[in-house]
Amino acid sequence: MYTEICNKYTPEKHNLIQILHEIQDTHPQHYISAEAVKTVADYLGIAENHIYGVLTFYTMYSTTPRGKNIIRLCESPPCYIKGSQNILRKLKSMLDVQTGETTQDGLFTLELSACLGVCGNAPVMMINDDMYGDLTDERVEEIIEKIRRGNQ
Repeated sequence: MYTEICNKYTPEKHNLIQILHEIQDTHPQHYISAEAVKTVADYLGIAENHIYGVLTFYTMYSTTPRGKNIIRLCESPPCYIKGSQNILRKLKSMLDVQTGETTQDGLFTLELSACLGVCGNAPVMMINDDMYGDLTDERVEEIIEKIRRGNQ
């Protein structure tokens, strides 16, 4: 799988970010494994340490398995002022996880984001590619339960 993704790009260092994104996006657990790093390093002719430097610098990458649905809760000042800490408590309670953890069933991973860019709808969270704003405890319950029902 990793070799096929690499082969879509010319073996040049400037393609690293795109390759890593595609690998993470296509992996069922949304992360970049050590095997993937080795494959990319060999393909691009760069050190694995360089790739790990990129992976640890950018928060959008993960080197550990994550859930099917990645929840990113915004913690920017507008979201914080509008109650994102209450939403975080609700999510932790509902999912029985801490920030950065994945639920036992592998369905959700809870992460924080510096800003999601929709401050007018604070507090906001993103689940995979879907944005949810004007969050309340009740709205969060509805969203999570709807996703759970859809994944049964």
